[in-house]
Amino acid sequence: MENSKKDISVNPLAKHFRQASIHMKLPSNGKFWPENTLDMPITNQIPILPMTAKDEIILRTPDALMNGSSVVEVIHSCCPAIKDAWKMPSIDVDPVLIAIRIASYGHEMNIDTKCPMCSEDNTHVVDLRVVLSNIVAPDYEKKISVDGLLIKLKPQAFFGVNRQNIIAFEEERLMGAFNDDSLSKEEKSVKIAKSMDILVNIGIDTVAGSTDYIETSDGIKVESTEHIVDFYKNANGAIMRSIQDLLGEYNTIGKLKPQKVACLPCKAEYEVPLDFDYSNFFAVGS
Repeated sequence: MENSKKDISVNPLAKHFRQASIHMKLPSNGKFWPENTLDMPITNQIPILPMTAKDEIILRTPDALMNGSSVVEVIHSCCPAIKDAWKMPSIDVDPVLIAIRIASYGHEMNIDTKCPMCSEDNTHVVDLRVVLSNIVAPDYEKKISVDGLLIKLKPQAFFGVNRQNIIAFEEERLMGAFNDDSLSKEEKSVKIAKSMDILVNIGIDTVAGSTDYIETSDGIKVESTEHIVDFYKNANGAIMRSIQDLLGEYNTIGKLKPQKVACLPCKAEYEVPLDFDYSNFFAVGS
């Protein structure tokens, strides 16, 4: 009897798999992405797919949200053009997540507020398309001139931004050590010194991760992360403060703009920040 190999059939449901709901232009325009981390389409707009049921569950896992792994996994699932979300520029992270929410649940999102004038509870509808269109990327071409050096900054990668969770944890532990009367002076000193050391090192890593290069007066461009970290550890404190001030300006420029709303009963207008706690932001029906 002649044997024949049966071809694996194509899933007849394949045409019903999720498709890209929207396409978006990244605020970075594809700059600052390391090689092989982004497949930018010729249109300069990346496709965004709606979340799967698994993605929705992932975004409700507190531990995964804390270390950023859930956010990265969902971005990979919904943005096939993004190959390594850990290394994506920070200026693209929130816009991509907003686009994923639009693709999954539509462009309207409810926000609950309390009127500062009459204390009435209000529910307002925010158009996330408008929020997305109003996001502005800072101009990273500006350089800092200090002590004969030119320092050029860049957006941090997402894995660097995620350190903010560690900073918050260490600051909380630091305050706990200050207020813990059960500890001896020596034990307090050890705990405080350890937390302070962690915070200082994270601060240096943050500034180094936001540095594109440092150019010396004789035209040498230093791009080595090791050399840049070593420089910041041994540099005048005024240099660090100058860079942190500029990074603060950049963060303000790229931050999601507050939403202007009006109280339904008293008609008073006021601004409210857009809540971007991921577990709430992606909650169904919000």
